[in-house]
Amino acid sequence: MPAIDSLLRLMLEKGGSDLHLTVGLPPKARISGALTPLADEPVSAEKMEAFLQEICPPQRWADYLERKDLDLAHEIPDLARFRGNYLYNHWGQAAVFRQIPSKILSFDDLKLPEVLKKLCHLNEGLVLVTGPTGSGKSTTLAAMIDYINANLARHIITIEDPVEFVHNNKKSTIVHREVGDHPRSFGDALKGAMRHDPDIVLLGEMRELETIKLALGCASMGMLVFGTLHTNNAPKTVDRIINTFPADEQNQVRVMLSGCLAGVVSQLLCKKIPKGRVAVHEILLQHEALPNTIRSGQIANIRAIIENGRNDGMITMDHSLLARVKDGSVSAAEAYMKAADKALFAGLLKPGELEAGH
Repeated sequence: MPAIDSLLRLMLEKGGSDLHLTVGLPPKARISGALTPLADEPVSAEKMEAFLQEICPPQRWADYLERKDLDLAHEIPDLARFRGNYLYNHWGQAAVFRQIPSKILSFDDLKLPEVLKKLCHLNEGLVLVTGPTGSGKSTTLAAMIDYINANLARHIITIEDPVEFVHNNKKSTIVHREVGDHPRSFGDALKGAMRHDPDIVLLGEMRELETIKLALGCASMGMLVFGTLHTNNAPKTVDRIINTFPADEQNQVRVMLSGCLAGVVSQLLCKKIPKGRVAVHEILLQHEALPNTIRSGQIANIRAIIENGRNDGMITMDHSLLARVKDGSVSAAEAYMKAADKALFAGLLKPGELEAGH
């Protein structure tokens, strides 16, 4: 058994989601949102290198030593998979391992909004699931792909770094490609995907200009493309995509995006009452006013489109937070801290609640 597995098992026993390793500090796990030491003894430089190299293929280890950064997957058979990131920092080598649930959670398990199933039935377009690191984007996307897999006959190609959730074929045919092991880059994988007759392409992360450009191209060519971005709401997501491009290309990008954007699902995780965490969502769907709003650059008007589309299943993040406060699953203080419109929640706070909650 690799030496690091004992720490990963201990983290899981304590209900943790992420293992943090840094030279000179004890191993820590994120448990219910807070970092908690798993041992008293700090990790030495020698121990750190042994932990990391033991579970890394030789070629990937050579890449890591050259680039000082690496993403990979690690599995403890019959227990769990983990997404690992190796890095260098001021004190030397470090790593973070995030648990990938061995069971792909369903819509019901995650209590996802039913309207997201509409996005799964689309034949083409770009669907983005966004949110900060650790907000559950990959878990939500896995549930959506699992729903498609169980209900529709589609050819699905996933392009990830690394592969996180492994889907068994049901009605659909799913091909998993891991950047670094299969294609050399997201760009190479997307270029190849265009020749592989996919119905759906899932991009683990839309990080670079080339990847975003190719994703827009695939969606415009009639594929359904799912991707993720580190943005907190729908307007910021549209802005991020457009502003990734040089100024002289942005008008063309607005036209492409206006024609293919099919949905934005922004997600945050909140502390749940009495314990655990719960997701809240902002949802933007296709609307007759959306293409012109994007083409004309009036991105601020997206907020009004969402608010006016509530009967179609659209919802702002603040109204999602408000619903969670009203059903008792999230405190007013937690919602206040996450809200864009603080005034919406200020009246719900009890005296001293904000200080007590945070």
